[in-house]
Amino acid sequence: MSDLRIRAATPDDLDTVLAFWKTAAEGTSISDDRAGVERLVGRDPEALILAEQHGEQGAELVGTVIAGFDGWRCHLYRLAVHPQHRRQGVGSALLTAAEERFVRLGGRRGDAMVLTRNETAHHAWRAAGYTPEENWRRWVKPFGD
Repeated sequence: MSDLRIRAATPDDLDTVLAFWKTAAEGTSISDDRAGVERLVGRDPEALILAEQHGEQGAELVGTVIAGFDGWRCHLYRLAVHPQHRRQGVGSALLTAAEERFVRLGGRRGDAMVLTRNETAHHAWRAAGYTPEENWRRWVKPFGD
């Protein structure tokens, strides 16, 4: 029987995480590159949380979430679970770890970036107690090229 473990990512995990997101994450982000994830982990070493399945074959990355706290708001990004490990509690374990981190840091409410078209994610977020806030719209402006 395998064992699920939750831990913060280290710089040694970043290539594995980026490859994992290509399989498990819906959509891409302007920051989905080595430099972007290095900045995240360098600035906040506990923000990128990993779920690993440990078994006879060693550790396998099965889920991620970014739990960023800027001192004011608690932001959740990149909740991704490997398709073969969905509906097994991995996402719930990651969100519990993220929420515990936020509470420890003084956070009061989490908000999640969820793609409008990702209906599977909508069900997962609702099951975790999150609801859409329809009166807000995300506005973005990329910097640089």
